[in-house]
Amino acid sequence: MDNTNRIGLDIQKANILAEKLNILLANYSIFYQNTRGYHWNIKGEKFFELHLKFEELYSDLHLKIDEIAERILTLGHTPKHNYSDYRTASSIKESEQVSNGFVAVEDILTSLQSIIILQRELLSLSADAEDEGTNALMSDYIREQEKLVWMYSSFLNNR
Repeated sequence: MDNTNRIGLDIQKANILAEKLNILLANYSIFYQNTRGYHWNIKGEKFFELHLKFEELYSDLHLKIDEIAERILTLGHTPKHNYSDYRTASSIKESEQVSNGFVAVEDILTSLQSIIILQRELLSLSADAEDEGTNALMSDYIREQEKLVWMYSSFLNNR
């Protein structure tokens, strides 16, 4: 009996990856909505700078959400799409209205840390499953987000 899915991955390992990717999807979705809120509600001296940076960030998150959902589908599973599921699964919580740019950047850094930790776990699981597609996606995300952590941290060090 064949125990591989349509893309040749072990079915049990693909199930675990899809479950973990759905958790990542939940975290990204809450992070995305929080970042849109920061973009909409930012006020103060750094308004112009942060308004644009938050828009860049939520636009990137939007693309990654779609890529993660498509990866779940590629593994033969269904991506969750309800915010009630996201709120339950996500370690990132919905933020209250944040108009202070420095508080928003702190929240972004905390969210990035949670996401990077989860992606490193997925990197390890996907390597074990010989799932190059998920592995490459996580590796690319981690590399980009580590740079964002450095940049946002540098912004906070200047105040």
